[in-house]
Amino acid sequence: MNLLLLNFVLALVWGAVTGSFAPGNLLFGFILGFFSLWLVRERFDRRNFYRPARIFRLVWEFLKELLLSSYTVALDTLRPQMTFEPAIIAVPLDLKKDSEIMLLANLISLTPGTLSIDVSSDKSTLYIHAMNVDDSDELRREIKEGFEHLIRDALE
Repeated sequence: MNLLLLNFVLALVWGAVTGSFAPGNLLFGFILGFFSLWLVRERFDRRNFYRPARIFRLVWEFLKELLLSSYTVALDTLRPQMTFEPAIIAVPLDLKKDSEIMLLANLISLTPGTLSIDVSSDKSTLYIHAMNVDDSDELRREIKEGFEHLIRDALE
């Protein structure tokens, strides 16, 4: 059974036992369930205990990138001289599952200044349009070491 689901079940059991399904009480039950599962962690795959932290890191990095790129795009569009260097780059993918590729493409498209255009038919390459590219190899490396790596860690 998925440990996150089991943890939610333990939180609901805690709410039933205490007779209160208030959000604070359920949160306490969730934390109590996490520590209970942590005590018997040898019986489970250890990677599942770190998954919430890895998902949080992915969300945090996306929000950071969202703010940074929004600021950069706003500055670029407000300058009197248009110095954009748009480019379409091909990023080789290490991700294999459709859901992982879809998440990567959506995170890239949600970030201002970049847009996912297409995925190759063999799902080995993602084509991206970027508004301002100084070095395409650097952008490719940032995507692979950034979002792609975090997605692989969070969903593995």
